[in-house]
Amino acid sequence: MIGAVLSGGGGRRMGGGKHAAQLGGRPLISYPLEALAQACDPVAVVCKAATELPDLGDYERWDEPDEPQHPLTGIVHALERAGAPVLVCAADMPFVTADACRTLLAGAGGGGSAPAAVAAAKGEIQPVFGVYSPASLDGLRAAAPGAPLMATVEGLDPARVALPPPMLRSVNTPEELAEAEEELSSG
Repeated sequence: MIGAVLSGGGGRRMGGGKHAAQLGGRPLISYPLEALAQACDPVAVVCKAATELPDLGDYERWDEPDEPQHPLTGIVHALERAGAPVLVCAADMPFVTADACRTLLAGAGGGGSAPAAVAAAKGEIQPVFGVYSPASLDGLRAAAPGAPLMATVEGLDPARVALPPPMLRSVNTPEELAEAEEELSSG
């Protein structure tokens, strides 16, 4: 299974460069990269050509189109580039674990045989942590420009894989980063 960490957003609520924000002495993006690397091979970072990434070692970089700035762009690009199913995770999800990745893969049939399988908590899907197969491409590409990602993915009728809500949190603001830092240091 190919892993893809989505890092194409501008991080405006964080003040820019969200993927490089320091959490526990490491770039925020390093957490989902590490989790996916334990369940996928290879793992790539999907981002805009102008995105300045911190040193990520041997992970591949896949530059997505500059427009639109939407997570859907990264998911579609990852699928097109991989030509195979991909496990995607947003770069701002530091609490995703390798076990969560394996659970999601199992929920997708192990090899991504369903069009999509996404993480869900309390009945709500988290479309930026999911397994997408090439069979989902037509539905993803057909989305109206700027359409909400959740609605677009719901239209695929994805398998829902229940995971604990704390694991699916995103870090979008300096306040959320401080909360995550506190949680890591006390955990």
